[in-house]
Amino acid sequence: MTGREFINKMANGESDIIQILLDILSKTGSRYCLIGGLAVNAYVEPVVSLDLDIVAAVEDIDTICKAAKERGLKIEQFEHSLNFTAAGSDLRIQLQTDPRYQKFVSGADGRNVLGYAMRVARVEDVLQGKVWAYMDTTRRKSKRQKDLADIFRIVEKFPHLESSLPQSIREELNK
Repeated sequence: MTGREFINKMANGESDIIQILLDILSKTGSRYCLIGGLAVNAYVEPVVSLDLDIVAAVEDIDTICKAAKERGLKIEQFEHSLNFTAAGSDLRIQLQTDPRYQKFVSGADGRNVLGYAMRVARVEDVLQGKVWAYMDTTRRKSKRQKDLADIFRIVEKFPHLESSLPQSIREELNK
């Protein structure tokens, strides 16, 4: 079973929402990068997630949304994100609109993630996004624990990045 087949089977994928998104990004010429848990998977051993988190250049967001609607994706707007879903897939795409993530787009490069060629934020940027998510006390505790686990996974493979972490997280690493 390929990575694509696996993620689509896990997402009850009657439709390949990841490929739909990649086609939209390509067709619109949008600058973007993968962030979040699937981006972590680009650098360390993969863990299953039904969330795909991306950031797109702010000037491309309206064009992406228009193309997503044309392809039949449902879009919900939240304070710092736009969430895309498709009938026939349990995978959720979260387009991050928090301006802190904008700088990640220019440093992204192409990587293979579960059989898909995607632009992925630099590992340092993925780690920073995970730190922001973990430090956000308004997030559900279970989500924050997953963020902390992702931080651990990154630092285990890239130990030199530990020094960039806030002291409170370094203390968690050493418990």
